[in-house]
Amino acid sequence: MGVDGEGLRILSVNVASPTLLSLPDGGVARSAIAKRPVPGVSVWLDWTNLSGDQQGDPNAHGGPDKAVYCYPSEHFAAWAEELGREFGPASFGENLTLQGATEADVCIGDVWRLGDAVVQVAQPRYPCYKLAAHTRVADVERRLVAAGRCGWYLRVLRPGEVPVQGPIGVEHREAARLSVLQAHRAFSPRSDADLACIPDLLALDSLAESWKRMLRRRVTVMENRAS
Repeated sequence: MGVDGEGLRILSVNVASPTLLSLPDGGVARSAIAKRPVPGVSVWLDWTNLSGDQQGDPNAHGGPDKAVYCYPSEHFAAWAEELGREFGPASFGENLTLQGATEADVCIGDVWRLGDAVVQVAQPRYPCYKLAAHTRVADVERRLVAAGRCGWYLRVLRPGEVPVQGPIGVEHREAARLSVLQAHRAFSPRSDADLACIPDLLALDSLAESWKRMLRRRVTVMENRAS
């Protein structure tokens, strides 16, 4: 992604209503992860949802800091090579399939314009067990976390009509420049360097409070192990 977000685009807007998702153990769960591209020209985005989109478990998903889930199309080739089948729009339950930036490029607090709507990058996505059922890949959670191919959530600063395809305008780039990937790695660390940015992340007003709680718990666990 260029300095001004040049090349950042929406490839597809995807929504779903909750249905019953078959789980590997034979059970079922209520979920709206099986999203499909929206036809037409645009779709309305309110404070917490795109029109036609809902959450199967509102206690765990959705809300103001997780109104829209984005996933980079750049990851599909890596997943295809790794797993031996094709992936495309909505494969990971995302609302927006994007082109032009990955987790390393996008920073917490960046503000974008999607048509008439204005949104802000709020936090990485941490997968739940339903992703394995949706993708039919038993260890997809582990793979996604290890690779950092997590995607990110947006909060809505101004509702409006969102085009189903087209360019994204970058309205503001957060000065701290703490990337989605750094925020992800801080909670799923592979080195001391991953942990080093936690204080800066916790000081960032635009990082979702739910992710800050996860980071604080991570710090507590690490401190307990060291004592």
